Amino acid sequence: MNEVETKPRSPASEKANDYDVVVIGAGIAGIYQAYRLREMGLRFRVLEAGSGVGGTWYWNRYPGARFDSESYSYAYSFSQELLAEWNWTEHFAAQPETLSYLNYVTDKFELRSDMQFNSRVKSAHYNESDCKWIVTIEDGSAFSCRFLITALGPLSAPTMPNYEGLGEFTGESYQASLWPKEPVSFAGKRVAVIGTGSSGVQLIQEISKTAKQLTVFQRTPNWCVPLRNAPITKEEMESLRAGYPEMFERCQASPGCFIHAPDPRLTMEVPTDEREAFWEKQYNAPGFGLWMGNFRDAFISEEANAVLSDFVARKIRQRVKNPAVAEKLIPKNHGFGTRRVPLETNYYEVYNQPNVRLIDVNDSPIKRVTANGLMTSSEEFEFDMIVYATGFDALTGSFDRIDIRGENGVPLKKAWEHGPETFLGIFVAGFPNFMMIAGPHMALGNAPRGIEYGSEWISGLLRFAAQKNITRIAAPFEAMQSWTEYVRGLGTELLATKIDSWMTGVNKNVAGKTQRCVIRYNGPATEYRKKCDEVAKANYQQLDLS
Repeated sequence: MNEVETKPRSPASEKANDYDVVVIGAGIAGIYQAYRLREMGLRFRVLEAGSGVGGTWYWNRYPGARFDSESYSYAYSFSQELLAEWNWTEHFAAQPETLSYLNYVTDKFELRSDMQFNSRVKSAHYNESDCKWIVTIEDGSAFSCRFLITALGPLSAPTMPNYEGLGEFTGESYQASLWPKEPVSFAGKRVAVIGTGSSGVQLIQEISKTAKQLTVFQRTPNWCVPLRNAPITKEEMESLRAGYPEMFERCQASPGCFIHAPDPRLTMEVPTDEREAFWEKQYNAPGFGLWMGNFRDAFISEEANAVLSDFVARKIRQRVKNPAVAEKLIPKNHGFGTRRVPLETNYYEVYNQPNVRLIDVNDSPIKRVTANGLMTSSEEFEFDMIVYATGFDALTGSFDRIDIRGENGVPLKKAWEHGPETFLGIFVAGFPNFMMIAGPHMALGNAPRGIEYGSEWISGLLRFAAQKNITRIAAPFEAMQSWTEYVRGLGTELLATKIDSWMTGVNKNVAGKTQRCVIRYNGPATEYRKKCDEVAKANYQQLDLS
């Protein structure tokens, strides 16, 4: 990347809590943005609510939490030295290893000194008189900065169900995404798990091993496919390391930035036997192959998706001994791959165990939490522990929880009340000097690949601003409206946009988020980068710079 001369970092010349840039969040995005800001010599501060780095991998400590992207494809790609040093132990690393990796990166590049932990941001208000942001954390401390960058994470605002009596339960109670640092034992206990999304699936697999009784409360079954995890030997790690350049190129060339790319054939044009053999191979291969590496019309054509869904349904019936339970685990309101696909290890076999029971809350809705457990419309349950794996207020939820106000004091939540509007997924009109990494309308897919690109693009803009003595960067309303219309028009043919999920902005646990809207970029990442690159190559003429 092109370097420019910037003012050296001189503590003697700095005002207390006054910075060129404040970054909110010290997860994958915040760590990488800190690396780029340090490289540029800017005065910056990273504010993090947790007591350490990691973001998703700091908060989600529940048993079974792990990658479902290949560890090596999820790693940072910016440093050859880092790639040469770090050895992954599993193809799909567990949370402790991932958190160790992110701490290693932070310390290797000496980024911790510019980070402030236990500092949850309460508000961020734009001051029009000096084109600066005032950022306040919960203890009342305030920070001023020229540029504000959010690195909040797309899935970082956990939600709880709206049940009566939530605070009445006298046993142990946990939220999957706010898991304690101390070990939690399930041995010999009667445990309830509410939710069967990705977190729920991973938790259920672990809890079922030792719990006296596990009762799973399911609202929407998900199509799950095998993870096929395995250890990485020393020799295999060396081979993977030698192949990093080609692997990262493959990620960059694929629509979702994964190592898997769509098959160019149309589903129904492939003979039945050949089609079944292809799916069998993908089903038995590690990772997202069946989702991200399927026929190119598998998630567009209803006919194609129906035969694919039937294939996966047959797998579930083969693995679950009780036919009635198997049918409850097969989704009926969406086809395979139209919602986030959880990867699993013997998840379906769990329901063959005598200590596991599945409750369909569509048939028996949960009425309330009681002092001793849960009450449904047909039964009262007693538990020693309740685990809520009830998902996230995706993409916009983490912004909603901060009082962000732009020009004329307009709240961001008000500006987005009918769904997010952005320019490039980075800017919001009326919010100058405010930039987002991994927010709405930015291409992500395999998150670190999208994060690295977004951070590098923002860093390039900041370099340009330094060269030109620019102190105010704003997106015109016309540019935002044009980009938002473009994003809303993307993926209209995708079956995923026709169902309720966090990917279409629906969360029934959050007031006002029961209607579908476009909260993410549904096109290929290659096209997203092309459009952003065009803006940069034109010296950012689509932005208001002054």
